[in-house]
Amino acid sequence: MFEGSGSEEISMEDEMNRVKTGIPGFDELCGGGLIRDRSYLVSGTSGAGKTNFSVQYIYNGITKYGENGIIVATEERPEQIRENVMKFGWDLQALEDEGKLVIIDACSTKIGIPSQEKYVDVRPFDTRSMMDQIISTQEEINAKRALIDSTTSISFYLHDPAKIRVELLKLSTTLEVIGLTSLMTCEIVDENSPARFGVETFVTDGTVVLHNAMHDNVRTRTMEIFKMRGSNHSKKLHPYDITPEGFVIHPHEEVYTSF
Repeated sequence: MFEGSGSEEISMEDEMNRVKTGIPGFDELCGGGLIRDRSYLVSGTSGAGKTNFSVQYIYNGITKYGENGIIVATEERPEQIRENVMKFGWDLQALEDEGKLVIIDACSTKIGIPSQEKYVDVRPFDTRSMMDQIISTQEEINAKRALIDSTTSISFYLHDPAKIRVELLKLSTTLEVIGLTSLMTCEIVDENSPARFGVETFVTDGTVVLHNAMHDNVRTRTMEIFKMRGSNHSKKLHPYDITPEGFVIHPHEEVYTSF
């Protein structure tokens, strides 16, 4: 257990209810992993590694824990995601070919370019159509994990913060009800705020903030578990590295700084 968190011994029942991310150092900081069938926000500035962190969660779920996954790509085309994470040795295409992973292209048609993907959200942007596709895909491959990358592009379509909150709540609740433990990424422009539109943290059960701030002419990468409902977690900033194998969190190191 991590130090200084007031953590208690994890019961066997609680352990079974945890979804391990398999990201080195992370599960230790939140009581053994994410709580099953809940949705979590992963927010951060550009370059913090939100997509890499979240894809690592999906990839580890399939390769380490036998839990199939869904990625809904709203901001990058699926081929870009595949190419970008291949540097870590994560062959997403192979997992797709094995029927263990589905990447839904919810980006191409929105920007007016054709898609060669098997799974494409071709309708005008609508959270209902997205949810329908996720539901049918979840049934097809018996997925247990999902990634929405990202909520920021969804929110730009909705404009009004009240509507953003309602639609994202519908999305996160649907993911939970159908049995998916999900990550939803969120871009931020202010290091002092965990969300872009101020409502994203209210519709998810937890928020992980990835900081990539400049201090004394050096960029420092730190992770903060901003909130996690129903779970004890570290309240401190912890450094992380993006290595050739992916994210590595340093749970026994702390960073004393302010943003």
